[in-house]
Amino acid sequence: MSLMRLEGKAALVTGASRGIGAAIALRLGAEGAAVAVNYSGSREAAEAVVDAIRGAGGAAVAMQADVTDRAACEALVGRAVEELGKLDVLVNNAGITRDGLLVRMSDADWDAVIATDLTSVFAMSRAAARVMMKSRSGCIVNISSVVGLAGNAGQANYAAAKSGVIGLTKSIARELASRHVRCNAVAPGFIETDMTAQLNDAQRERIAAQIALGRLGAAADVAAVVAFLASDDAAYVTGQVIAVDGGMTFA
Repeated sequence: MSLMRLEGKAALVTGASRGIGAAIALRLGAEGAAVAVNYSGSREAAEAVVDAIRGAGGAAVAMQADVTDRAACEALVGRAVEELGKLDVLVNNAGITRDGLLVRMSDADWDAVIATDLTSVFAMSRAAARVMMKSRSGCIVNISSVVGLAGNAGQANYAAAKSGVIGLTKSIARELASRHVRCNAVAPGFIETDMTAQLNDAQRERIAAQIALGRLGAAADVAAVVAFLASDDAAYVTGQVIAVDGGMTFA
C-alpha cells in the first residue's frame, strides 16, 4: 500500500473479525491507522486480523464487545481511546441477517437484526461522538447496504435496519458538522463474503446479470471507499451514501 493517508490516526471497526469488516480493518491499518478490531465471539479470527495488520508493519489490537449491549458500546469506545490514545475514525460494520418473508418473520428475527444492524450504530456513534466532539475532529463511517436503498423481498428486517442507518447517518452529519466531525455511509451491493458463499452458480449468474459491471464485488472494494471517507481526502464529504455495488442501483 503506497498510500499512508491515515498515519497517526486511531480507528475502531466493529464486526471486524471477518468479511467486509476484516477487509476494512486491514486497509485502514495498511494506510497507517492504529486499529481496534472489534469482535463478538470469534477471538481467533479477530487475532488473525490483528496479526495480519502487525505483520504488515501496522498497529492493531483485538477488542471483544457485543454491540447489541449499549453499555458494552460505551465501554468499547472508552477502551479504544485508552489503548490507542484517541479515536479519529469509527466504522460501524457489525451486522447480521435473519431472512424470511414478512408474514412469517418472527418477532425475535426482527428484533435481532434491528438491534445489531441499527441500534448498535446509534449506540456506538453516540459514544464516539462525545469523544470526537471534544477533540473537534473525527469521522464516522456506517456500513449500510443497497438493500437499504431499494428494499428486498425476504429481508424486511435487514432493509429497515440498513435504511435506518442511512437516515441516522444524515442526522449525525448535520448534528456534528459544526464540531468538524463527519459522518457518511457506504452501501455495498453483492460482495463476496461468507454470506454470499452459499449461492450456487445459477444464483450467481442471475445476480451478476443485474449488475452493470457484470460481477460480484470484493470486500476490498468496500474497504477502499471506507479508507477514502476516513481520510482527509474526504474532508469536504459528509452526510453522503456511496453505493459500492458495481452499478446495481443508480440513485
